[in-house]
Amino acid sequence: MKYHFFLLFMMLSVFGFSQKPKVDLKAIEKSLKSSDSPYNYEKLIFKYKGYPKSLDSIEAQYLYYGRNFRDDKVLTTSDSFKSLAEAFKGGNFADCIKQGKALYDKDPTNLDILLILLRAYDALKDGNNFMHHLNQFRSLTDGIKSSGDGKSEKTAYFVNSVGDEYILLNILNIGQDYTRNSKVAKDGMYDIWEKGGQQTYIKILYLD
Repeated sequence: MKYHFFLLFMMLSVFGFSQKPKVDLKAIEKSLKSSDSPYNYEKLIFKYKGYPKSLDSIEAQYLYYGRNFRDDKVLTTSDSFKSLAEAFKGGNFADCIKQGKALYDKDPTNLDILLILLRAYDALKDGNNFMHHLNQFRSLTDGIKSSGDGKSEKTAYFVNSVGDEYILLNILNIGQDYTRNSKVAKDGMYDIWEKGGQQTYIKILYLD
């Protein structure tokens, strides 16, 4: 499968539509840790790993934003992630998948890890694993897109990191011909992307 087909698959979900539930980070943190909650982390991650297409946008939000409240995140600054990135850059896709699967087991909703695995499986023409992780990637990014409509500060899209912001920008077809302005918020940073008088608001969460 060619890489341009991967980009097409990645961007297809932007044309879907759904309601825009407001992200309640305190409720997400509480529910993920509660064994009685339908949004308990173990329940959702089981569904996400087994059949990601069955997740609705709210469940996807709980998984995506719930990463902020977990202690087992894999950071892009870690040696393990740097090693994974080097394996990918070097074209050693078999080793890349081996390392990526190990990091995925630790942090399965990490979009950076998912993207590298997708590109490695695509390079090796492993369609089954590619589609499985693509469905996971779509579920999480659909969760991001349902966090708002991006048309104002109050309805901004929420993302966990700058890296995730650029993934969202790619999906929304926002590129180099846009200008960016930033504004500090209490628990994050707003980036306002503008072109032709139209603005898209994205809030990067800083919850630590």
